[in-house]
Amino acid sequence: MSARGRTRIVRIGLVVPGFSASEEDWCIPALLTLVRVLAQRAEVRVFAIRWPDQCRDYGVHGATVHAFGGGAAKTWSRAALLARALGHIVRAGRREPFDVLHGFWADEPGTLAVLAARWLGVPAVVSLMGGELVHLRDIGYGAQSSPIARTLIRTALGKAKVVTVGSTYLAELARPRVHDGRLRLLPLGVDTSMFRPASPTDSSRSGPKRMIHVASLTPVKDQALLLRAVRRVVDRIPDLQLHMIGDGPMRARLQEAISALALHQNVTLRGEIVHHRLPDHYRAADLCVLSSRFESQAVVALEAAGCGVPSVGTAVGILPDLGAAARTVPHDEVALADAILSLLTDEPTRRHMSREARAVVMREYRIEHTVDRLLALYTAMRKGEPDPRSRLASSADVRS
Repeated sequence: MSARGRTRIVRIGLVVPGFSASEEDWCIPALLTLVRVLAQRAEVRVFAIRWPDQCRDYGVHGATVHAFGGGAAKTWSRAALLARALGHIVRAGRREPFDVLHGFWADEPGTLAVLAARWLGVPAVVSLMGGELVHLRDIGYGAQSSPIARTLIRTALGKAKVVTVGSTYLAELARPRVHDGRLRLLPLGVDTSMFRPASPTDSSRSGPKRMIHVASLTPVKDQALLLRAVRRVVDRIPDLQLHMIGDGPMRARLQEAISALALHQNVTLRGEIVHHRLPDHYRAADLCVLSSRFESQAVVALEAAGCGVPSVGTAVGILPDLGAAARTVPHDEVALADAILSLLTDEPTRRHMSREARAVVMREYRIEHTVDRLLALYTAMRKGEPDPRSRLASSADVRS
């Protein structure tokens, strides 16, 4: 039976900054995966504010997408875009009532979700998904640098019935801003049929130790620190290979750093790789490594774990939540280098971490788990019942 022929549990409106233009477009992979599974069990309408950059309606995986084509609209054009989007969402909700509106990111999408929900008399969920709560001044990262963004975020977090976060790290940042027990730990899971370990016949691999890093090449990901750490490791493991997947404004500087550190034999900048081809690259690695200064969740660590690849990296995002499947360190090149070297030279420990990585994803971070939790939350909100999931009322609760 097709997704549209199944009994619908709830009618959901998802408000997002951008969305895939088709089922083959991995604009924001985590959202496309979520919608594909969620639309099998609920009626889903997606409202994409800025991308695709054309104003149109279309279908993706059984969901209806309304794209407003906002692109890079700023100042007065931005205000007109948000007003137009708000009107469209409200009219859509009056024609076919929503049970809940859910904004992903707490700036523009979150504000639109809570305002439309108030007009329509339905509850709203807002998910913190990025740097909404931070301002790293030295690199110009984080929405807290903008007065307009701060106002939008304050509105979204203040009016949402529930606010979700993808990691206990982010929950600690969100707690001072989200009161009354409205905060929930609800990470986005991964597709474990796509991100899975190699088959036994393909699992044996010889050759140099190999690491993978998957991220946009931007200052907040701090690949410069990663390269300095790798330089230290290469002094002990000369044939170490690091494959860096992703692109961004730091690419030229990183290429210069690779040359300056004499790492041209060890580090490869592979550029963007289409999402469905990533599992092969994870499976070819011994370790996934992250060097970020900030992460709200870091889905790449879950993708790697799904493939049976443990992570090592700075203690941000979801890495501290993964237990034995990851090793975390301070944001320091020496600490990162020492952790990498320790794991690459300790095969039994790394194999144990590999088993734990797959196990923790299957136990807690499958996309189906995310959808189960969201639907339980949506259904409780629709009925006005207490949330069946425990509230994150204290720091101890977050860590439990």
